Amino acid sequence: MSHDRAAVKAVLEGARAAGRASLTSTESKQICDAYGIPVPREGLATSSAEAATLAADIGYPVVLKIVSKDILHKTEAGGVLTGLGTADEVARGYEAIVKSARAYKADADIAGVQVQQMLPAAQEVIVGAVTDPSFGKLVAFGLGGVLVEVLKDVTFRLAPASRDDALSMIDGIQAAEVLKGVRGADPVNRDALASLIENVSALTADFPEIHELDLNPVLATKDAVAAVDVRILLAQELPEPRPRPSQEEILKSMVRIMRPKSVAVIGASGEDGKIGNSVMKNLINGGYQGEIYPINPKADDILGRKCYKSVKDVDGPIDIAVFAIPAKFVAGALAEIGEKGIAGAVMIPSGFAEVGETELQQQMIGVARKHNVRVMGPNIYGFYYTHENLCATFCTPYDVKGQAALSSQSGGVGMAIIGFSRSAKMGVSAIVGLGNKSDIDEDDLLTFFEQDNNTQVIAMHVEDLKDGRAFAEVAQRVSKQKPVVVLKAGRTALGARAAASHTGALAGNDKVYDDVLRQSGVIRARTLNDMLQFARGLPILPTPKGENIIIITGAGGSGVLLSDACIDNDLRLMRMPDDLDAAFRKFIPPFGAAGNPVDITGGEPPTTYRNTIKLGLEDERVHALILGYWHTIITPPMVFAKLASEVVEEGRAKGINKPIVASLVGDVEVEEASEYLYDRGIPSYPYTTQLPVNVLGAKYRWARGAGLL
Repeated sequence: MSHDRAAVKAVLEGARAAGRASLTSTESKQICDAYGIPVPREGLATSSAEAATLAADIGYPVVLKIVSKDILHKTEAGGVLTGLGTADEVARGYEAIVKSARAYKADADIAGVQVQQMLPAAQEVIVGAVTDPSFGKLVAFGLGGVLVEVLKDVTFRLAPASRDDALSMIDGIQAAEVLKGVRGADPVNRDALASLIENVSALTADFPEIHELDLNPVLATKDAVAAVDVRILLAQELPEPRPRPSQEEILKSMVRIMRPKSVAVIGASGEDGKIGNSVMKNLINGGYQGEIYPINPKADDILGRKCYKSVKDVDGPIDIAVFAIPAKFVAGALAEIGEKGIAGAVMIPSGFAEVGETELQQQMIGVARKHNVRVMGPNIYGFYYTHENLCATFCTPYDVKGQAALSSQSGGVGMAIIGFSRSAKMGVSAIVGLGNKSDIDEDDLLTFFEQDNNTQVIAMHVEDLKDGRAFAEVAQRVSKQKPVVVLKAGRTALGARAAASHTGALAGNDKVYDDVLRQSGVIRARTLNDMLQFARGLPILPTPKGENIIIITGAGGSGVLLSDACIDNDLRLMRMPDDLDAAFRKFIPPFGAAGNPVDITGGEPPTTYRNTIKLGLEDERVHALILGYWHTIITPPMVFAKLASEVVEEGRAKGINKPIVASLVGDVEVEEASEYLYDRGIPSYPYTTQLPVNVLGAKYRWARGAGLL
């Protein structure tokens, strides 16, 4: 549908010229008409007689609403009357509404009373838009009226939203079944509702000066939708856009930074305990084969390497410079970095915005942008890129190569990543500290890891996104190729914001992150352990070819818990076909349980595990297996581990490659058995029924988002 942008522009310019931050009912209707947003017939009355005349023209019954730029929440002011069916009722209602408004706010500027067609009873929903400080324009949808404040059942998407986005919003609220019609009620018109969401999102995307927009309630029937109440708030001023290089420019710089041929250490030191000393040792002892240039005007030689007073004294090219000097000296050294043509500055020093020195950080970034230098940090531990044996950090070295790339804003989380990786023998391609994210942030890393053949999964600890929209746009592309996992810290730190509209108040920080990350195909981890386990397990698990999952367990209790975990992870337990059910029953005792889960009971010998796993693996209707082992003397943990891995390996030799995870409960021997299975491509976990299903659920969420199922 075409939109009348000129009409909207004229209305907005008029309101801003008058110094108003909100639109009148008449102006809001003009904007709705211009963008195909259905509203009831209405008019503005400035006297009781005019109200009665308007009501007769519109047709009874009607609704009266106060119109005042000083009264945004009309109901609270006693400024709404409904169901008026005669001219006398309308005239008296007009006087009553004006009187209530004066009592609510004596100095309110009252433009008049809106007389509006009263629509028949229908399902109430809310459609709105809000401006998020990180993600920009968002469109919202949820149940309307009073329920939106009580239940907060609302979902968000980046604007402009597509038709698929709009339909997913309608289906994505918890009360979605209500919209399909319950207890004989008619379903709402999904197409009309989706069109309304699309038009609202297009309006706010086209006009950034619209800060918040609220259609509440929207009355939805089986035939049509109509916005009964419209509230539009304008931004006082538009924020400066965050500078973003092109994807080509980002990739060119990030390749030089992550895979440098030469490294300078600004503030290199020969003294143990100094950061500049630790960085030098890590670069040398980590096996980095590129050139290493220590920079220190007071030394001639550091750790057997010739020392330079400035990077400008180095004859050859330099790709990155690792900073290990106090914050107050950074800007001057950074200018020399830029003059040398160095691509990136790894800014380890603290003492910038994290301690209130925002101006010092801005000064640093100003120098960097002037010379086209990308800055990682400041206030970071540095980074690792194992496939180049690069430890550009003062932390402990790490050299186990693998396919997982991880990043964190926190140094403590970075050390947890290193510790877990070492303990779990998880190879990584990279570990990156982002700290204050004055420049390089998560979408820059995604752009690099997207084309990095050494990386198959990307996991990120995020406290905030400086440019959430840029991240979402890149993540949506990258997640089609590789799983992107995000652990968003601070889920409970920020609640709903104080706002003048229902939509704005409902746009709690975490809810927005949750919905936009899902829209972008990102897998959200709820805990640090989940993030690390996803990074470890996702590259190992094959991509499923369907949704049918079977649980095979030696303990009924474990089977119940594994089933619960499947529900938590939106995984579908296969409805067991009769022939497959009969086939399983041939292998399990009469007191066991076929169906799904398949409970073989704890007293069965190894052959029962072998036969049932083989059956589930080889049946083409089964797409994934969850194994629940129970420690018994009859089938000890290592016996189970070896037979399960043998069956899986035999299947792989036949071209059968299904995702399989295992939960092992029992005495300490299950730890060794779990490790044995993991080493053979079966993610397995001792003492937990939740974690293996979480990992399988993450693989399924990625496959669905990537369009592979």
